[in-house]
Amino acid sequence: MKKTILVALVTVCSLLSLNGNAQSKDQAAVTQAVSQLRTLMIDPDKAKLEALATDELSYGHSNGKLEDKKEFIEALMNGSSDFKTIDLTDQTVTVVDNTAFVRHKLMAETANDGKPGTAKLSVLLVWVKQKGSWKLLARQAVKI
Repeated sequence: MKKTILVALVTVCSLLSLNGNAQSKDQAAVTQAVSQLRTLMIDPDKAKLEALATDELSYGHSNGKLEDKKEFIEALMNGSSDFKTIDLTDQTVTVVDNTAFVRHKLMAETANDGKPGTAKLSVLLVWVKQKGSWKLLARQAVKI
């Protein structure tokens, strides 16, 4: 009887450990995707941005402006949205099945349409896992 209970406890602990490792692996992959997005927002590459975002992307700015995938990428490519630096702090990553949400604070130096500025935002990103890769599905920012 004691042996059966011990085996059951070891099995449960092993399953919980495996589930925790899978969660950590996904969290690390989402964190890497966020880092890649940050880099691409400073130094845009159209092909990489297209690969990182879903076709259904909804990108919300802190001023209420909404962009789809094409508009988001075009704004970065033509300089109407131009980030010189981006610092992310207080980031949390939560994964639920094939969806993840990321919250962080974003502090940036900008040059939108050639005009120097700064951004101080609280951001929510929603990522979805498609064909083994994490893709940006939605983003909403608010000024802080």
